[in-house]
Amino acid sequence: MTLIKSISGIRGTIGGTTSDNLTPIDAVKFAAAYGTWLKQYSGKDKLTVVIGRDARLSGEMIQNLVVSTLVGLGIDVTDLGLSTTPTVEIAVPLEKADGGIILTASHNPKQWNALKLLNERGEFLDAEQGARILELAEAEDFDFAAVDDLGTVTHNDAYIDIHIDEVLNLSLVDKEVIKKGKFKVVVDGVNSTGGIAIPKLLEALGVEVVKLYCDPTGHFPHNPEPLKEHLGDICELVVTENADFGIVVDPDVDRLAFISNDGEMFGEEYTLVACADYVLGKTKGNTVSNLSSTRALRDVTEKHGGSYEAAAVGEVNVVTKMKAKNAIIGGEGNGGIIYPESHYGRDALVGTALFLMLMSERAGTVAELRASYPSYFMSKKKIQLTPELDVDALLAAMHDKYKDHEVSTVDGVKIDFAENWVHLRKSNTEPIIRIYTEAKSQSEADALADRIIGEIKEVAGLA
Repeated sequence: MTLIKSISGIRGTIGGTTSDNLTPIDAVKFAAAYGTWLKQYSGKDKLTVVIGRDARLSGEMIQNLVVSTLVGLGIDVTDLGLSTTPTVEIAVPLEKADGGIILTASHNPKQWNALKLLNERGEFLDAEQGARILELAEAEDFDFAAVDDLGTVTHNDAYIDIHIDEVLNLSLVDKEVIKKGKFKVVVDGVNSTGGIAIPKLLEALGVEVVKLYCDPTGHFPHNPEPLKEHLGDICELVVTENADFGIVVDPDVDRLAFISNDGEMFGEEYTLVACADYVLGKTKGNTVSNLSSTRALRDVTEKHGGSYEAAAVGEVNVVTKMKAKNAIIGGEGNGGIIYPESHYGRDALVGTALFLMLMSERAGTVAELRASYPSYFMSKKKIQLTPELDVDALLAAMHDKYKDHEVSTVDGVKIDFAENWVHLRKSNTEPIIRIYTEAKSQSEADALADRIIGEIKEVAGLA
């Protein structure tokens, strides 16, 4: 199962056979389906789509295929080249484009790539739109343009700089305040486009930058998911360099993790907590994160007099809930910051600037800041799916087992206990069931996860 078709796009491994992997034929088919849908959706005669990619090894190949397919449909393309997910998201409305495609498999290893699909607002498509594109791809009913009606390609490599300017112009970001802090920061760009964007932003803010893996070659020096077990090098370098903190991003720069001054993980879950703490201290309002995110955001929001709500996992679900609740900041516990004053998309550049503003105003170290927040610990485990496993029946059985507790079925099954919680769900991007738990200590969180995994295996007959 290495080709995953979902409402948010198509993701797969490079090489192999058609329809089982992300082959050139699959890239063309899904680009054609998106372009066909966009023509139907917009009702316009002439369309423009913004394209950008991360630095992974297959990026240029997939980009050439996607761009040529859209041109073949008569759609004009604005090609940003090496870019970031949030950069493409802000470029779509600035260019007055009709949609956008980001070529990135986000945190997945180097053999993966994907087409992430955006609407005219630079936001991810909703479930109905995504489902329609999957139908069009399955039918392969495409009508390509005649030779005189082919699209054109415009190259624009200025958008990372434009994105940085947009961040600097946010009302709660003051580069002079940050500059006075004389921060020294280590950046791990995992040899993708974060190695371009984050150092440029920091330098614009007057921050001294120590670069680690910031050459956008696409040769990831470690697993690109920004988890503790992958980040030994930067944790060591932060201490060696006597830096104020470290910044880690994933290949497409929509996830943001910090390393404290003592070389310890600040905690991806606490990226959003810290940024929200700063924003809520300046602007009263509400917050949203997903069901798998820490309770600490709720605690910090209520401390500032706001209200917190949880959405189903997935950026589009969080954005929908944020709009409904008029949330002033939100995101996901994987280090994804969504700040509507900028745009409705996870953005590590925005998160970096907000965090630097918070640190500029707080006396003390990043480790001391982390210690000031409610202390929760998460365990994130997974069970590999097998063809004979009826996942829906399994989740239903777990729901029934804990029906006397507070249980949510908005997205998988989430069971809230007095002192901890567990969230079980099928991944949208990988063939696994995720088991997230949170408790007041790491040992409690791990023990709860192990207990639930044991119960799942027992229900599934795998014990």
